[in-house]
Amino acid sequence: MANLKEIRNRISSVSSTMQITSAMKMVSAAKLKKAQDAIIGMRPYAEKLNLLLENTITNLDDHSANKFFEQRPVKTVLVVAITSNRGLCGAFNSNVIKKANDISNEHNDKEVVLITIGKKGNDILTKNFEILSDNSSIFDDLTFESVSQLTQLLIDKFESGAVDKIQLVYNKFKNAATQIITEEQFLPIANYSSEVTTNQDYIFEPSARVIIEALIPKFLKAQLFKAIKESFASEHGARMTAMHKATDNATELRDQLKLTYNKARQAAITNEILEIVGGAEALKN
Repeated sequence: MANLKEIRNRISSVSSTMQITSAMKMVSAAKLKKAQDAIIGMRPYAEKLNLLLENTITNLDDHSANKFFEQRPVKTVLVVAITSNRGLCGAFNSNVIKKANDISNEHNDKEVVLITIGKKGNDILTKNFEILSDNSSIFDDLTFESVSQLTQLLIDKFESGAVDKIQLVYNKFKNAATQIITEEQFLPIANYSSEVTTNQDYIFEPSARVIIEALIPKFLKAQLFKAIKESFASEHGARMTAMHKATDNATELRDQLKLTYNKARQAAITNEILEIVGGAEALKN
């Protein structure tokens, strides 16, 4: 059994760890509330924009002629992996990294390149993949304008033919305890079903095709911004949950160490009493 000083040092160390994890949990909880409100407010806009694009496309005889819908032979796949800049958030980052590897295995006969958002993903994925650019600094100023610049880079890569398919990989926010790993096709835009109908008869001015040309870049920017916002909220939820579990584990370990310390201290006191009694008996004889 460890001596009393060693046990006291371990209790002190675990208590300090527990204070740190508890503080990190509270910080993440505060940040989560703000990030959750942002993504809840963003979702209706993104969904309405998608519905508007869908309804407009159904009025075209052939929307596949649009460059953003072009389904060409896939030679190069670009994966946009969205992770975080910081760790201590459970399996949040490792799930994205694993999904990126799975996509690479699915396209083992094609070239797979990556654009990373988040230092944690970039540090690991750069060992196995060609990283076209690292956009970890986007979290320093997460605005629609900064994301729009990255969206334009993706659009340029697709239009130039440098890549034939772009996939987003990120954690979708469900609640503080649950994040859903999501793979989403960014470009080319998936063809909408011709069976989609609407009860409203639209009159387009100037024309449906011109409107779609203007609408698609806005749709793509909103789609990427929403994905990053989803990941941002998921990160704080995952970290809050991880720090909550770490605090509980530290509390349990501290209680066990205190019990061990009390037992060791009681044994030491008992031994001292026995030695005193034994000495007194020896003096009597």
